[in-house]
Amino acid sequence: MKVLVIGATGPTGERIVEQALTQGHEVTALVRNPDKLQMQHNALRAVKGDVLDADSLLTAMQQQQAVISSLGTKKISLAPVTLFSIGTKNLLEAMQHYNVKRLVCITGIGAGDSKGHGGFLYDKLILLLVLKRIYDDKDRQEAEIRSSNLDWIIVRPGFLTNEPAKGSYRVLTDLTGVTAGKISRADVATFVLQQLTDNRYLHQTPLISN
Repeated sequence: MKVLVIGATGPTGERIVEQALTQGHEVTALVRNPDKLQMQHNALRAVKGDVLDADSLLTAMQQQQAVISSLGTKKISLAPVTLFSIGTKNLLEAMQHYNVKRLVCITGIGAGDSKGHGGFLYDKLILLLVLKRIYDDKDRQEAEIRSSNLDWIIVRPGFLTNEPAKGSYRVLTDLTGVTAGKISRADVATFVLQQLTDNRYLHQTPLISN
């Protein structure tokens, strides 16, 4: 499958690209700095740009069959954040322009109705005091996706680690009584790639966690 990966140079995006290439997919990576894309592969193409540049998105979107968004930011901001919502709005418009239907988007624990399921320290301190602006915008990002006519799956990982893949984890759509745990980025990549062709969680927001 021809897959566009957003956030390909991030720690989770890198694992998505690695696994996608191993599985035989043709990957296009939209990256601000192609030099940061460490991998080289005959089935990997880098397009310079980002989600805030609508023209670069249109270039990257040509001939794609699906999109994976692992969009992230390292910046902790006390000012309003718009990267996720505006970037995703641009992404959706580019997908609609080329009639690309499948979108698998990673947000995180604390987005949407997963709020309150991260444990006391995360829910009451980290999310409210440190990550609030980011997750306010991730809520807007999810709303943009939900209002689209695409075949979307929003994936909300628990607390990400760089540990090796375990190969088993919980996939939860009913969060009653649930507190998220850790999950490796490698396991997230595996799950995300499965969603390219699996309709089990279509139009749902599964939380994945050990």
